[in-house]
Amino acid sequence: MTDPHPSLTYRSYLALDEVLAAQRPRSDEHDEMLFIVIHQVYELWFKQLLHELAALQAHLVAGGTPHALHTLRRALTILKVIVAQVDILETMTPREFTTFRGRLDASSGFQSEQFRELEAVLGRREPKVFEHYPEDTPARRRIEEAMARPALFDSYLHYLAHEGYAVPPAALDRDVRSPWEASPEVQEVLLAVYGDDGGAAQVAERLVDLDEGLQEWRYRHVKMVERTIGAKPGTGGSDGAAYLWTTVARPVFPDLWAIRSRM
Repeated sequence: MTDPHPSLTYRSYLALDEVLAAQRPRSDEHDEMLFIVIHQVYELWFKQLLHELAALQAHLVAGGTPHALHTLRRALTILKVIVAQVDILETMTPREFTTFRGRLDASSGFQSEQFRELEAVLGRREPKVFEHYPEDTPARRRIEEAMARPALFDSYLHYLAHEGYAVPPAALDRDVRSPWEASPEVQEVLLAVYGDDGGAAQVAERLVDLDEGLQEWRYRHVKMVERTIGAKPGTGGSDGAAYLWTTVARPVFPDLWAIRSRM
């Protein structure tokens, strides 16, 4: 009896027919293919980061220090790859980008719903982020739902409480739909964590690595934009580099930075 199901192959398992057909340049310019591939790869890494950070939050809430550290290591490695990809984009000169830029119409990296969701997971709570997405669309719902869930730092605080640290109840029971405000009381807890120099402190340091890595990516991104289009408006009518500079030095975990001068 023959098997009615074809054998699984490398090509079918990875859905390569769909993946490799997803690059559809709108011009004949050589460099447009690079631009498309790089941004599609970014979106794949954003998807994986969201997958890893969801697992990380679950490990933290469950008090799983080894699993949390392992997942953070993977997320940090992915972030390094994301930063390194800027080097490839910077092989494209301003003139080469200009040859097909007009074909992008209103499309812009600012429209990346996955990056907006990633920002929400890391604690961003600004309605203006999703207001330009039409109401009742999957993209807008996805970002709104992410902003209504506990952020990564909320999960870390619950992890600290699980580990026996006296995290203030107000920090544990706060409205997670609101942005986190740096807390002197929480900073005292973090100082105690570092004083113990155990697993909780290692997790804290990896969170600082994550924050620093994101800032590094933002810096490389804005310098790449300046190198490619200078002070011109971004595609889709965004403010381009002028807006991106406002995000560069914005920490994700302000309390973990605030305690540095007291250690």
